[in-house]
Amino acid sequence: MPENHDASRLPRWNLNREKRTIRIYRHPIERLTKLHRRDRWHKRVLIENAIFSAVADMLGTDPWQLAPDRFHPH
Repeated sequence: MPENHDASRLPRWNLNREKRTIRIYRHPIERLTKLHRRDRWHKRVLIENAIFSAVADMLGTDPWQLAPDRFHPH
């Protein structure tokens, strides 16, 4: 869990650009995000989305730019 945070919103990740590290906070991702369906696939996509978003944040780009054809096989 994040150590210091704003009580109105828990962060899903923390970046350290100097060390080039990303810390993902699994509990806020899994417990505070509302899924319309609670199954393994939706949970996996939720976590994957957080990871792509954190990496994009680190690189200063849009998450969809990291893998533009990820969800479009044709």
